[in-house]
Amino acid sequence: MSLINSIKNNAREKLRTIVLPESEDERVLQAAQQVLEDKTANIILIGNEETIKADAQKCNANIDGAKIIDPKNFENIDTYINELVELRKAKGLTKEEATQIMTTEPRFFGCMMVRLKDADGLVAGSNSPTADVLRAAIQVIKTAPGINTVSSTFVMETKDGQFGDNGLILFADCAVLPDPNAEQLADIAASTAATAKNVVGLDPKVAMLSFSTMGSAKHPLVSKVQDAVSILKERNVDFKFDGEMQADAAIIPSIGAKKAPQSSVAGNANVLVFPDLQSGNIGYKLVQRFANASAHGPIVQGLAKPVNDLSRGCSVDDIANLVAITATQVED
Repeated sequence: MSLINSIKNNAREKLRTIVLPESEDERVLQAAQQVLEDKTANIILIGNEETIKADAQKCNANIDGAKIIDPKNFENIDTYINELVELRKAKGLTKEEATQIMTTEPRFFGCMMVRLKDADGLVAGSNSPTADVLRAAIQVIKTAPGINTVSSTFVMETKDGQFGDNGLILFADCAVLPDPNAEQLADIAASTAATAKNVVGLDPKVAMLSFSTMGSAKHPLVSKVQDAVSILKERNVDFKFDGEMQADAAIIPSIGAKKAPQSSVAGNANVLVFPDLQSGNIGYKLVQRFANASAHGPIVQGLAKPVNDLSRGCSVDDIANLVAITATQVED
C-alpha cells in the first residue's frame, strides 16, 4: 500500500473536520468533493453560501456534504473577534480592526475556528502566498507547548525501499526556516519525530546531519548541530536521536557501524534533520529527481493545531491528499 493510501485509511478512522478557506478556487471545491467521497474528513468551506454553491455548480463539484460558513453571518463572530483582540492586544489591535480581519480574511477566520475547536485543522495556500497562510496560523493558533519554532518536513517515498523504513524517510526543514540556531534545530527534530509517528506511523529514529560525524571535524557549523543534540538530551525526549553525523552514516548500516559504532540511530535513521534550509531544500529535490522519489509535503509542523500550506500550482489531488495528511496530524 502506498503512503498516501495508508494516510487516507488513517484519516477515515479519525474523520476529523478540516477547514478550506479558499472557496473561490474551483480546485478547492473539486477537492472538497473528492474528500467527501473518500470519507477522509468532514469539510467546512468559508464564504458566501450562494456564491460557493453557484461556483461549485459551474465547475461540476458536488459539495452537498460540506458545511458552509459565512463569517459575515456567523452567530459566534463576536467570540472570534474578542479572542483575536485578546491574542493581539500586545500589538494594539482594536476591536474594529479585529472585526475587519475576522469578516474579510478567511484564513484568519478559519484558523480561529481551529483555535476554538470548531474545526480540527486547516488547509490553504492554493490561492495565497505561504506567508499569508503562516501569518494567520502563527498569530491565531500559535506554536505547540514546548516548541517555539514553526518548520516543515517532506516525507520522501523511494521505490526501492532501501533506506529509512522500507523507503520512507522524513527530511526537515526544507521549506520554512532558513538558518535555524541550535534551539530551533532541536525543535525541528522534536516536531519531525512527532510527524513521523502520528502521520506516517513510524518509530522515529532522528539523525542530526552535518559534514562531520561524532566530532570528526571542528567548525562553528558542526558545533551548532552538536549543541542541538545536547538540547535534545536535556529535554529528555521520547524518541531516538543522535548526531552530529554525515548523511551516509545516518542511512547506510555498514557506514554507520564504522563511523558511529555506539549509536542506536546511525545506519538506520528514518528522520534526517538538516542543519539549514539550503541543505534541506537541495537534498530533498536531488533525491526526488535522482531517485524518482515521491516528496509528500511540505507538511507544516510545530503549531499547536494542524495547518498546512499548498503550492499555488497545486492540483485537486494535492489538495485532497493534504487534507488527509492534516487530518492525521490532529492529536487525540
